[in-house]
Amino acid sequence: MAQFNILYLSSEVFPFAKVGGLADVAGALPKALKDREHDVRVLMPKYKKIRDRKYNLREVIRLREIHVPLGDQTITVSVKSGFLPDSKVQAYFLEYKPLFDRADVYVDPKTKEGWEDNHLRFALFARTAFEMLKVLFWQPDLIHVNDWTSSLVPFYLKTVYKDDEFFQNTRTLLTIHNLAYQGVFSAETAQQIGADIIPFDETHPAWDNGNFNYLKAGLATADLISTVSPTYAREILTPEFGSGLDGLLQTRKDVLHGVLNGIDVDEWNPEVDKHIAKNYTIEELDNKAANRAALLEEMDIEADDDTMVIGLISRLATQKGFDLLEEAAEKLMEMPIVLVILGTGQSDVEEMVKGLVEKYPGRVVAKIDFSDELAHKIEAGADAFLMPSHYEPCGLNQMYSMAYGTPPIVHAVGGLVDTVENARPKKKTGTGFVFDSYSADKLVDAVKRAVEAFKDKEAWTAIMRNGMQRDFSWNASAEALEDVYKLSMGEAVTG
Repeated sequence: MAQFNILYLSSEVFPFAKVGGLADVAGALPKALKDREHDVRVLMPKYKKIRDRKYNLREVIRLREIHVPLGDQTITVSVKSGFLPDSKVQAYFLEYKPLFDRADVYVDPKTKEGWEDNHLRFALFARTAFEMLKVLFWQPDLIHVNDWTSSLVPFYLKTVYKDDEFFQNTRTLLTIHNLAYQGVFSAETAQQIGADIIPFDETHPAWDNGNFNYLKAGLATADLISTVSPTYAREILTPEFGSGLDGLLQTRKDVLHGVLNGIDVDEWNPEVDKHIAKNYTIEELDNKAANRAALLEEMDIEADDDTMVIGLISRLATQKGFDLLEEAAEKLMEMPIVLVILGTGQSDVEEMVKGLVEKYPGRVVAKIDFSDELAHKIEAGADAFLMPSHYEPCGLNQMYSMAYGTPPIVHAVGGLVDTVENARPKKKTGTGFVFDSYSADKLVDAVKRAVEAFKDKEAWTAIMRNGMQRDFSWNASAEALEDVYKLSMGEAVTG
């Protein structure tokens, strides 16, 4: 098996900084690749919350002052070094306080909008990758970038660095975690970030109706493109899910691959989870009831054993199906269920959730925040888990839920349909409850099926165990991704 030098770029990496599922992937996948004997190194920005002492970060003398060209200026940055926890994966942290020493990764907490200089922040991130590599004199076979925040790397490689001998054998892979987030900025961006090395007009890879589109630039220039589930890879070729880029993706579908994400089975494992009240296993499920009781107590809920506790952990965004939840709420509340919601996000969705809490006291409870500890407690303590997403590139919570014996209720899109097998309680098959069209009535029907199945404890236990038996570890995902890496190097893939 060929071993590769891989530089992995992500704007968020667990546990250093987390906004969504990208952080979980970026914190786990490099470890799995390292286990497969690749030399993989991670680069991310150093945000305010990332403390040197907490993560044992250290200065590297030759990385102390790196001069990074950006538009008509040169910015001097430093890069610190550490490791992903419990691993030998080296992690680098781009330190430039004027742009990154902020509490929030993407959004100004005051305006709830993206930082006004995000175009500069993440262009600097991309350019720093190249200048850091040259200072280190470490030549990657592949630079693996993720979403719009690092998608200028393929563009810069094909333009600014195309004649740089150091990178002549370097290839790029861009992974789409969510096509809807593209990084679209004004036309002036091209000059500000040095992307006008070629004329900024209709022929420019980033041209988007006169605006500068970071993700589009990456999709047009990456050697390979991947996304986080096979179904999502097919969906984004259509106008419904293509977010305006389906035409471009159609032209590049020969280099587009769907590789299902895995989960960190050390972090998300009820047998060893330190966040939950009592550990339990697939063979011994009795302690799950103790976690249910602990969750009810923490959230100040009263519910008898016949009431189904449904968890929902999500970014509070329209994409996640909250419009369906609002429409279906009245019918859902006619059933013996309580709904526990954890998340933060769009202000209008946050207000809608608060409205449900007020309208249905004791039946809908919510914490408008993010707490990793509470997320673990919900996965362990809920009876079922709800993911009614309009679209879902992969989704991780449905896999976490199955690992914890908490059958998910999901809309049949993207990674949800790739991972959740619709239950047939009488036959004791399946791992969750799937509804096939995006409507409130279909959501209500799926919850109703789950509630009915919950009454049959023998059938419900079988569905719980079916999910817990599934292997969603990164091993299989890393192996599949390895095949994509080989393609970028022109190697044959067998099997």
